[in-house]
Amino acid sequence: MPTLGADMSAGTLVAWKKKPGDHVTRGEVIAEVETDKAAIDVEVFTSGVLEKLLVQPGEKVPVGTVMAIIREEGQPVSVSAAAPLPPPTTGEAPVPPPSPVRAAPPPLPPAVEPGRLKISPSAKQLATQLGVDTASVRGTGPGGAITREDIERAAAEPTPPAESEAGSDRMARMRQAIAAAMARSKREIPHYYLGGMIDMSRAMAWLADENQKRAVTDRLLYGVLLIKAVALALREVPELNAVWKEGQAARSQAIHVGAAISLRGGGLVAPALHDTDRQSLDELMRRFRDLVKRARAGTLRSSELSDPTITVTSLGEQGVETVFGVIYPPQVALVGFGKVVERPWVAQGQVVARPVVTATLSADHRVTDGHRGGLFLAAVDRLLQEPSRL
Repeated sequence: MPTLGADMSAGTLVAWKKKPGDHVTRGEVIAEVETDKAAIDVEVFTSGVLEKLLVQPGEKVPVGTVMAIIREEGQPVSVSAAAPLPPPTTGEAPVPPPSPVRAAPPPLPPAVEPGRLKISPSAKQLATQLGVDTASVRGTGPGGAITREDIERAAAEPTPPAESEAGSDRMARMRQAIAAAMARSKREIPHYYLGGMIDMSRAMAWLADENQKRAVTDRLLYGVLLIKAVALALREVPELNAVWKEGQAARSQAIHVGAAISLRGGGLVAPALHDTDRQSLDELMRRFRDLVKRARAGTLRSSELSDPTITVTSLGEQGVETVFGVIYPPQVALVGFGKVVERPWVAQGQVVARPVVTATLSADHRVTDGHRGGLFLAAVDRLLQEPSRL
């Protein structure tokens, strides 16, 4: 069971997406796990043949527990997978085994995995939008599949009290998980905070001009400029691109910026935009939209929750001008951005109105100090003055 964030201690296996004997490739989804925040697709971290499943759907599994055995390429079949373990000794005389009989052929695999719902992606997305629990919906499509019409019909029906209570219980568990992680952060991490205003006039002018050339669906959000600037600034101050493990900071060679995303009904997640510094703005925009959509639909992948090396949060859409965030362990820094607002600004001896944003840094004092943090914010500022180079 992978660690899907500092606020996770266990997960419940919903379903296996592979069976013993299947070949699996690194990065392929092998299982679905339910956490206090969402259902997560768990990926394989090595390639080989799936030999044995050690956990059954419905079981709650602590983080770090072995869930399956995978035989890597070129490795012999393990004894534990090739033969069952002998029965425990009871002290009684062993009962002789029955005479060998011809084994019956294995049954054909079912068309749908046990415990898995047949539902189209569009129907699943609609269910998320309307807050419908698909487990309680009776499908009328081919083979009992749940259709969009089934979801719409279920949404129109009164919500039973039990379902409301289940939703409240899940939200309570999410708040407890977030509370545990944030309490740990404030208890164990000596935070220091820095902030400053950044002139966004060049960035906003470039963005407006660039978006005029694009179709509406291809336009960029200014938040993507902020994320890319943070990623590039980490190349200059790599100490902030790290995690705290076993009493010391371990710098990450890759830059995976976690984007804080609010969930419908409350709570948040911060999945990773992998290799953020190496992606174009167009690719980052596409991937960011995809992350938001899947985060709110509950279809994130395990690597997206376990890989972030720093988190960026923005509350500008809520009208917040300044945000000093709490570091998400084991990361060592969090960057916050507020709302872009017009402010008096002195430029070439003149007081003019300029769009500005307040950028803040919450950092771990065990890893860096204010001087290095200041250099990082200065790098973010400088990069945003040349938006065409992001």
